[in-house]
Amino acid sequence: MPAQLRELQARRRAARARRRRRGAVALAAALAIGSGGLAVIVGGAGDGEEAPEVPAVPAPGGSPPSMPASSPQPPAASSPEPSPEATPQPPRLDARRLIGERLIAGYDGLEPPRGLRRMIQRGDLAGVILFEDNIAGHRRTRRAVATLQRIPRPRAVRPPLAVMVDQEGGLVERLSGPPTASAQEMGSRRSAFARRQGAATARSLRRAGINVNLAPVLDVVRRSSAIGAEHRSFARRPAQVITAGVAGFARGLRAGGVAATAKHFPGLGAAEVNTDEASQRIALSRRRLRRVDERPFASFIRAGGELVMLGLATYPAFSNRPAALSRSIASGELRRRLGFEGVSISDSLDASAARSFGGRRRVAIEAARAGTDLLLYGDWRTARLAGRVLRHELLSGHLDRDGFEASAERVLELRRGLGG
Repeated sequence: MPAQLRELQARRRAARARRRRRGAVALAAALAIGSGGLAVIVGGAGDGEEAPEVPAVPAPGGSPPSMPASSPQPPAASSPEPSPEATPQPPRLDARRLIGERLIAGYDGLEPPRGLRRMIQRGDLAGVILFEDNIAGHRRTRRAVATLQRIPRPRAVRPPLAVMVDQEGGLVERLSGPPTASAQEMGSRRSAFARRQGAATARSLRRAGINVNLAPVLDVVRRSSAIGAEHRSFARRPAQVITAGVAGFARGLRAGGVAATAKHFPGLGAAEVNTDEASQRIALSRRRLRRVDERPFASFIRAGGELVMLGLATYPAFSNRPAALSRSIASGELRRRLGFEGVSISDSLDASAARSFGGRRRVAIEAARAGTDLLLYGDWRTARLAGRVLRHELLSGHLDRDGFEASAERVLELRRGLGG
């Protein structure tokens, strides 16, 4: 694994220790208040959602499960922390940069527009997503990306921008070159083949200055699946998806220095229509979703995967909201049940499934409130509008600052581990 990604994992461990210390302080304060006769309130799912069940996932090796997330508990013992000199603390972010660390945006054409460049200069974006019309070969794309990476930014948000692309293979490719096989073809062969495809894809993306791949698709498909019809899934069985998608393609990407993104949590394999085109309701039981659809994501998380993309289908077993807008899924299933500590990202919030839930203002607020770290927009102007909405809600106290700080910390950890 490249040194940058090893450093990212070390920073994650340090961040976990910092969060444990903050939790210990908060718990002590809560107990002090409680002893004075005041009620201590623990936040639930909120906004009419059913509070998620949070069974623990045993760590590899069969260690005993932890207490449920809803039960206060003292912080776990940890190894001695490095001195402050060895681990300098990043400067505190103001509201504008906290929000910027939660936004990814696209743009039209080969040259990044002035408005997008200005957003980056102000710290209003954590990164960009590239589509086919932004790409004209590796060399020109690398020049455009280098232009973005060189934009002077506030010191607190100076790590490399996350530069993302959908390079799955098959029908979904933005850049010429590898992978030369679709996910379905990789799934029909040995994991070594998928791993070579992932490694070759990483080399190609890095040549173009791209450091995050929005792949692999870890959805377990059914017979009528839209994802399956497009050959975007590795297999119909979780074990095969894990073998090809996690141990194969994702491992090859990560070994090549490109961050991998597992999508579309908690599983889009039963959707009959792409959520870009219409909203989808997946009426699988909670038990079925956990035993089948979430299994490849759990494996990806245990392997150290950097990002997980939350889909936009609705899962009545958990919530009546699209997954990326559901606290039960984004914070309950993904964070507390599966123990994911990396960066979560929404599917495109320009998609039909998001728009059918509500207007752009409501969608941005609910995605942030759910705990989805990065809100993905195909157009920088829509991202700018979302930023203004979130800034108003954050400064007025309608959104929780602690949640924004936790998300920004995770995103900045990721960015520090990416090649610029």
